[in-house]
Amino acid sequence: MAVFEVQGLSYQYQKSHTQAVNQVDFKIEKGEIFGLLGPSGAGKSTTQKILTKLLEHYQGSVIYNDQELRTYGADFYEKIGVGFELPVHFNKLSGLENMQFFQNLYKTHVPIEPLLEQVGLLADKDKRVGEYSKGMKMRLNFVRALLNDPDFLFLDEVTNGLDPKNAKIIKDMILAFKAAGGTVLLTTHLMGDVEALCDRVAFIKNGAIIESDTPKALKIKYGERIVDVEYKTDKGLTKQTFDLSDVGKNDAFIQLLKTADIQTIHSGETSLEDIFILITGDTYDG
Repeated sequence: MAVFEVQGLSYQYQKSHTQAVNQVDFKIEKGEIFGLLGPSGAGKSTTQKILTKLLEHYQGSVIYNDQELRTYGADFYEKIGVGFELPVHFNKLSGLENMQFFQNLYKTHVPIEPLLEQVGLLADKDKRVGEYSKGMKMRLNFVRALLNDPDFLFLDEVTNGLDPKNAKIIKDMILAFKAAGGTVLLTTHLMGDVEALCDRVAFIKNGAIIESDTPKALKIKYGERIVDVEYKTDKGLTKQTFDLSDVGKNDAFIQLLKTADIQTIHSGETSLEDIFILITGDTYDG
């Protein structure tokens, strides 16, 4: 079942001569994490703003839970959570006071302190947010997205600026949200997050989606069907490359596995960073 079904979505800013989003089609299925990827200025943020009803007067159709997005009122926000890249908080209020303020904007509430504890901010709940580090503000911003017990999360660069430990905590919480039936639209330049989280991804460039599939399928499609075997000899490390298509019947490969001092074996599967550059023609800046 599609939570979002986007067809022919186009948008042009008033002072621009080009479409920021141009005839975009995609679906986001219930219970999946969908990644929208692309270089800066590609149309990711505009698409997110349309889907969160921050931009109106778009062309095309956006169906959310079997209803055209244009027909929703303020009730639309009751079951979505939004975590954009640049957190907006009240610096003179504490972390807890900030969350209490934002939670009161919704009808549905969840306990705040357990969420603060999960992201490692419970001990700092009474500290003014103006004294928080960037990483602490990012974690608080993620908590804010969960305050109303949403069904759908819009997340933009959700782990940007976090150390590996705290980034993993956030990613684990996103996966737990999905496991509980939640759905996520994720935009990020961090391909490690895409690898860890996304069920499907779409690459957008110049306002148009130019490729979409699962990360695994894309890595197979754009990778080389080879196997590199590195092994020790009297002269040091030696590498041999074999065709993956018949490696199971390749006598030289099988003999090498039986007799050589194997150090590493790698397939020619490419990385998402390489795919990003290849598809978008843009330098990866993750």
